[in-house]
Amino acid sequence: MLTETAVKNARPAAKLVKLSDSGGLQLWVKPEGGKYWRFAYRFDGKQRLLALGTYPLFSLKDAREARDRAKRELAACIDPSQKKKLDRLEAEAAANDTFEAITKELLVKKVAEGKAESTLNKLEWLTGLALADLGPRPIASITAPEVLAVLRQVEARGRLETAGRLRAVIGEVFRYAIAMGRAQVDPTFALRGALIVPKEKHRAAIVEAMPFGALLRAIDTYEGTPEVVAALQLLALTFVRPGELRNAAWSEFDLEAALWIIPAGRMKMKRPHRVPLAPQAIATLKRLYALTGRGVLLFPSVRSPTRCMSENTFNAALRRLGYGKDEMTGHGFRAAASSLLNESGKWNPDAIEAQLAHIENNAIRRAYARADFWEERVKMMAAWANQLDAMRRGAEVVQLRA
Repeated sequence: MLTETAVKNARPAAKLVKLSDSGGLQLWVKPEGGKYWRFAYRFDGKQRLLALGTYPLFSLKDAREARDRAKRELAACIDPSQKKKLDRLEAEAAANDTFEAITKELLVKKVAEGKAESTLNKLEWLTGLALADLGPRPIASITAPEVLAVLRQVEARGRLETAGRLRAVIGEVFRYAIAMGRAQVDPTFALRGALIVPKEKHRAAIVEAMPFGALLRAIDTYEGTPEVVAALQLLALTFVRPGELRNAAWSEFDLEAALWIIPAGRMKMKRPHRVPLAPQAIATLKRLYALTGRGVLLFPSVRSPTRCMSENTFNAALRRLGYGKDEMTGHGFRAAASSLLNESGKWNPDAIEAQLAHIENNAIRRAYARADFWEERVKMMAAWANQLDAMRRGAEVVQLRA
């Protein structure tokens, strides 16, 4: 039998040296100097060899304990070498089935599906809130209380809406894992009703003609960059979502046809959206083209021409103009247009909704409402631009009723 001293003093030779202990345990000393523990055994009538580890990482005591475990497996008619391979495969599978690994797979899938960059960034940011606690955990073993503990941390910081969105995103990761056969249950389903429901808050907006006219005059005199002035003017003229405008590319515009087509990938409802351009919008775009027309984007970031301006730009400009967050926001231009156009009584409410790119909630009505009211929308957007001019001048605002 070997001793720790004999193992330590074993020296390499020109050929492989094999030193036997007992019960099939061997120490192999290779010519290059490495020392390796091996267990020789027979299984199913064949001679086999199991690698146990290397010395000195594996001491003589460790090697004997590993040999004894292998012998117990043999007594149970289990091939130790085959079991070691299966254990390694299971460990590798477990490493690939962590919450973090599956989250990354889901993100790659969404990139391949052409999801908007803003959507991907939000998804990555939200999942990042859970990775510290759930990331290294095998997804199939994560329980509802574990997920709830993560969500409670977000709640404790007063971010109730974020907690709700995070629950939905975590659920999406689990459903993807279930579809791939790597999890059986979505624990977020059991958490419905467990989170604090935030009070519904509407984005601040100026929806009365006179104050809105004052806002338009303030924008015209804004002392910031001319690109930001043009962006705010276009928000008023087109009332698209701020993100749809910030990411706009020159290739989407046909000024001769007075048309802007926003691709489906950048729309909230994932459908292409047509925006009629009034003469005032075209004039603003031409002024902007002189500033940024050599690039791809209408509103490139000051840091990189391949990225658009920050999502906080519009609201920051409104704050500099003296409008608090409880008075007006970038999204508020949509509410203003919707309110004033509907109050005029001249336009079909469905045409206004179509221009706002809202989806019809009633599935049956949506199936039959195939017309997008294009001709009416063209007239409406021209009249809206003229109405903005009137409000800007501070003149008496005449409601355009049917």
